[in-house]
Amino acid sequence: MNGRKKELIRSVKFVLFSISAGVIQVLSFTLFEEVLQLQHWLAYLLSLILSVLWNFTFNRKFTFHSAANVPVAMLKVAGFYLVFTPLSTWWTNALTAPEIAWNEYAVLAGTMLVNFITEYLFQRFVVFGKSLDTDKKEKNDDTN
Repeated sequence: MNGRKKELIRSVKFVLFSISAGVIQVLSFTLFEEVLQLQHWLAYLLSLILSVLWNFTFNRKFTFHSAANVPVAMLKVAGFYLVFTPLSTWWTNALTAPEIAWNEYAVLAGTMLVNFITEYLFQRFVVFGKSLDTDKKEKNDDTN
């Protein structure tokens, strides 16, 4: 398969898995916010963690086909989120505070869009950049 087609397929897979992770984030956020009535920042943080774990697991296996050391790859993703999470938690709290009072779901949607773009770039080029298509199944599929 040529490089452009492979990257297009990789991008589409990332979008689809990100949508599924987004659904998990929104559903868990709603559960934490509306049912359990957690503080907004905590509901966001917990739903983000669930979404990240889902997204990482499926994208490593099916999008990037990486056989890279999983703990190392996860540490890189954790590093990304050590920056992204405090920043996004801060702007979520600031934008939903009474002084600005943006809708929580509008802020969540914007944050998820920023997360989607930056996470794809980070995973594609930093986390899995040198280990793309290194799992055995992917190698076997390319030779057939």
